[in-house]
Amino acid sequence: MKQRVISAIVALAIVIPLFLLGKITWALGVAVVASFAYYETLGLKESHKPYPNYIKILGFLGVELITLNNYIIGYDSPNISFLVIALISLALAIPTIFDKKGKYTTKEAFYLMGTVTFLGAFFNLLILIYNADKFLLLYLVLIAIFTDTFAMVIGCLIGKHKLIPDVSPKKSVEGSVAGSLVATSVASIFYYNIIGSNINIIVLIIMTLILSILGQLGDLFFSKIKRENNIKDYSNIMPGHGGILDRLDSLSFIILGYIIIIQVLNMLIK
Repeated sequence: MKQRVISAIVALAIVIPLFLLGKITWALGVAVVASFAYYETLGLKESHKPYPNYIKILGFLGVELITLNNYIIGYDSPNISFLVIALISLALAIPTIFDKKGKYTTKEAFYLMGTVTFLGAFFNLLILIYNADKFLLLYLVLIAIFTDTFAMVIGCLIGKHKLIPDVSPKKSVEGSVAGSLVATSVASIFYYNIIGSNINIIVLIIMTLILSILGQLGDLFFSKIKRENNIKDYSNIMPGHGGILDRLDSLSFIILGYIIIIQVLNMLIK
């Protein structure tokens, strides 16, 4: 427990200044975190063969190009440049043609393309949402924190019915419901009072509830990856907490879900 608390304090001591210092500092910080997350995916040896070093470098460059897409290409909307996607896809696909020893097959190439695109899109959106409104990003983070925390606490106290035991045996239906209810209440109140009250309160509550559920699905998705690869944590970069992907699993689905919901709402309004 002591190690877990110390790791959390150190993480907050790094994240809070980055959050407060401004757009460029935040973007650079996110880019660094993205590189650690990418490194963790390389350790999933049951999911893919070990990559040649030059392929690892290409994948790293791909993650960073997508993460910092808006600073490199100059777009100011939640769109990943097709130029970047095309470059990355070709860079990761073409080397398979010259692979004669089976060290880098088309299967590994497609796995890496998916990994690079998913991670890059998520971390790119962390930057974009922060640039739009840092309190909006905080709203999404609150959903993840309160969902995870109260799902765990209530699950430990009164959880009797397993949620999906084959994926995560400790999670319970009671904890899942409690986590979403608490997160929806807290995050909705935060949004309405801090970000703006010009949103329909019913729409806000429904959106927040959906995001909380997506956060739990993200947690389960990354738990399944760990189970398939026979690992407990993605890394030990945060002793007591695991790796970057252990901490950002639910937030990744929340961020992606939020962008989808906002785009749908914008289309409906138009």
